[in-house]
Order: sequence, then structure tokens, then C-alpha cells
Amino acid sequence: MPTKPPLTGQPLLHDPRHNKGSAFSPAERDALGLNGLLPDSFQSLELQVARIHAQLDCMEGDLQKYLFLSDLQGRNETLFYAILMGDPARFMPLVYTPTVGEACQKFGHFFRASRGMYLSISFKGRLREIMRNWPEKDIRFIVVTDGERILGLGDLGVGGMGIPIGKLALYTACGGVPPQYCLPITIDVGTNNHALLEDPLYLGLRRERVRGAEYDAFIDEFVSTVKELFPKCCIQWEDFANFNAYPILERYRDTVCSYNDDIQGTAAVALAGIYGSLRIKKEKLSDQRVLFLGAGAAATGIAELISEAMQLEGLSAAEAHGRNWVFDVRGLVTEGRKDVTDFQRPFAHPHEPVTNFVQAISTLKPTCIIGVSTVPKLFTKAVVEAMCAINDRPVIFPYSNPTSRSECTAEEAYTWSAGRAIFASGSPFAPVRFGGKTFIPGQGNNVYIFPAVGLAVLATEANRVPQKAFISAARAVAEQVTDEQLGSGLIYPHQSRIFEASMHTATRVAETLFDEGLAQVPRPADISAFVRGFAYRPVYPVFA
Repeated sequence: MPTKPPLTGQPLLHDPRHNKGSAFSPAERDALGLNGLLPDSFQSLELQVARIHAQLDCMEGDLQKYLFLSDLQGRNETLFYAILMGDPARFMPLVYTPTVGEACQKFGHFFRASRGMYLSISFKGRLREIMRNWPEKDIRFIVVTDGERILGLGDLGVGGMGIPIGKLALYTACGGVPPQYCLPITIDVGTNNHALLEDPLYLGLRRERVRGAEYDAFIDEFVSTVKELFPKCCIQWEDFANFNAYPILERYRDTVCSYNDDIQGTAAVALAGIYGSLRIKKEKLSDQRVLFLGAGAAATGIAELISEAMQLEGLSAAEAHGRNWVFDVRGLVTEGRKDVTDFQRPFAHPHEPVTNFVQAISTLKPTCIIGVSTVPKLFTKAVVEAMCAINDRPVIFPYSNPTSRSECTAEEAYTWSAGRAIFASGSPFAPVRFGGKTFIPGQGNNVYIFPAVGLAVLATEANRVPQKAFISAARAVAEQVTDEQLGSGLIYPHQSRIFEASMHTATRVAETLFDEGLAQVPRPADISAFVRGFAYRPVYPVFA
């Protein structure tokens, strides 16, 4: 049914949400004052997509393509999402990991039109006034970072804004969350990256990071402002340093609809990979032993979710926690170590010191190793061989991003294990030919989780996101992998069908939100149809 756009004439062509470019029909051009402002030819969305593909094919380097797509998003949102949703496996690595890492590092040097909001601590006490500057008044999702721990790249200050922007693009492209409901935010409290502070093109606050009570008060002001201005909004915390990530999550998880994707989303996609591997091994989760290389928020978040899922299979909390161990730069995290943090403590078990990872494998006999160290090449040949010595089908997950930080490559894991490894990584790897068989490595990408969770929260208007929702999401992802795919080593659905996968996962998550009494809308008879009814499709409206 024809609708009326909010703008006409030249301003309409600069409104990315309503701009159709050459796809404005002759009648629309007459009615909206566009005659003479566009070339004469009227073209379909499909033809526009073909043109963009041709332009991208002429470009060299992923960063150039990233910048081109970013510009496209800023001028024609529908066309941008038609590109992403038409071939997600090709374009997700361009708009998010691994390309977004380089884009964040060079943010100040390639800055174009502003997108999202930059909340400097210089605005403290004024956030209600400042955030009212955002034109959309019904925001359902905020992805927010303070830029301190961007991927495995460290403190990038306001350059970290590429992460919320990219993440929310995937909320829409992969999970169907309508883009008008999404707001990327960077909280700027300074940076301790002195190279940035000395760079004349750096765009953020030029001071070292604010810490302590002043920082906490600013985060609290932000949360209370979001609750006031956008009462149905879910906050996703993204790429905060560990010493802030856990306290923030714990402070607000029972009072605000929020979650931390680095902790809970990463945990869910890792659990999904384990569930997928168990379909190959024909074993139960409660029989597994997991050893993490890296002991930060990602590691302990995964370990906690695995433990909770194990308890659903009948283990006690102590038994479940005892099946998960973490290993950091100082060695095995044990009960007697004096440097154990609060979030590591549930996984600091009694044990003599072990400072060698291969020795830890030989001693603890894990069925699965998960790398979240952000240090490349730590899963050596000796590590893989140690896993093979105690497991017929060792589960090896080098999850660190970007690709340059992966603990090992797919080729290394399959070759060193003689094709026995069940492998998944954080960044994509090409298929590997070994022993006359082609192995298709899975990518444990959070994109299987957070867009689906987002759509479920949108549909149900849930006021909280419980841990059970992430366990449900993990199970839903794993159950979509076919037996044929499992036979090739793949333990995640093909990214080419990520949208359909997200619809299924969102339905399962929505069921959990209804079951837990967290939904704020009546339970529908057909939850799948209900959830799908909220999903965005990149289709041009017809304007009156």
C-alpha cells in the first residue's frame, strides 16, 4: 500500500532510510519533486544490486570494499541490506570480522559521515539532553562499546565505533531486526593508546581513560537515560575490558534488558559448536571436559554457560564447574593462585601448578580445547597431537579473532590430527583437502546467536535475557546442521542460509522467553509465524 515519505525533493535523496535512487518510479518522481534530480532511467532494486556487485568486483582489497559498503549504507539503506542479505556468506566478512578490525584501527583516517552516537564523558550530567538528539524515538537495540578491548586489537578509543555499527548491520541482515530500531553508541571516556593520542586525526577525547567511581557513575547515567527514553530497549554491551565487562553485566542483568555478546553470545556459539560436535561423537555434554587457552571474559563466559547446560543434564553445580578449566599466560588457573579474579574463581580448581599447555592436556585429559587467547599459533602441532593421544575425535576450537590471531589454522588442525579433529574457528577458513576428503571448517561466529536473540526480544518485548535463552539458542543452532554437513566436519549451518537459521533460533529463544515469564506480550498460538512477522525484508516501499 502506498505510503508518504517524510521528505521530498533533494532532501529525500539524502535520507538513507527512504532513498530509492534510480528505483523511484516516474509517478513517484512527479509526486515527490524528483524530476531532473535523477537520471531518466527507472531501474529495479535487482538491477541496482547487480550494479553494486559489478562495482565491488572492480575493487581491490577488503578495506576498500568495506568503505564502499559503508557509504552505501549511508545513502540507501534498503539497497545496502539487499546486498548483504542476498549473499551473507560473502558480505559478512566485509562489513564485520575480519575486515572491521582494520577499519577500526584506521577509523580516524577514513572517517566519513557520522553514524550512531558518541557519548563523551564531558557530557556527564547531560545525557538525557544529549540522547534526545537522536531522531528515532522508538529504539529497541543499542550496541554500545567504550572501545577498550576491540576484538583482539586492544584499546582503539572511539575507533571502536565500527563494532557497534557492524554488529547492528548484522542484527538486520541476519536476524531481520528492522534498522530503524537500532542505535550504535560509543562511550568515550578517553584512551590509553598513546599512538592514538598523538595522532592528529584521532577523533576521540584526548585524555587517558577515566576509571573508578566516575566511570561507573557515567555508565549508570547512560543506563538510566536509556530506560527513560527507550523503555523497550535492549542494551548489548560490546568489547569492554574484562575488568569492566563482568561488573557491568552483573550490575544490570537483573534490572535492565541487557547482555554482553562477548561473554554470553560467544558462550552460546561455542556451546552450539560443542552440541554439534557431540552429534558427531555420539556423546553427552555432561561427559565432556573442556580446557580453555585464555582466561578472560570470553573463556569464563563460555565455561559458565557450558556448566549451566551440564547441570540441565543432571550434574551438580560443583561437578559441572569441575569439568571446565582455564589456562592463561601464567599457566593453569588453580585454587592456590593469588591472582585469580572473581569471574575466574568458579573455574580455579585444586591442582598443582602447570605452566605448559601440552602438559595440562596430558594431565587433565580434556575432550575439547577452546582458544580465546587472542595470541596466534598457540595450538601447536604438539598441542594437537596431545589431544589426539587421548581422544579419537578431539574437539579443537581456535576462536580468537581476527584471522591473524587464530590459535591455529584449519589446515594445521586437520593435517596434524590426520583428519580426526572436529574443528571450528572464530574467523573463516577455506575448505581443506586431506586424505582424499574435503573438510569444511565451521566458523563459530556470534552471528548465529545475537541477531536471533535480538529478533526474539523484539517480538516478545522481553524485559530480561536469561542464560536459558542462550542455551536454547545454542541447541537451536546445532540442531539445524544436516547429517551430510556433519560428515564433512561442518558443525554450524551454512552462513549462506543464516537468515533462515536465525528465524529458527529466534523461535526457540522466544519460546524460552515466554516459558520464563519474561515476555511482555501475550503468547501466540504459532510462535514461529509470530516471530517471522517482525522480520525486516529489503523491499522498496511504494510512495504516494
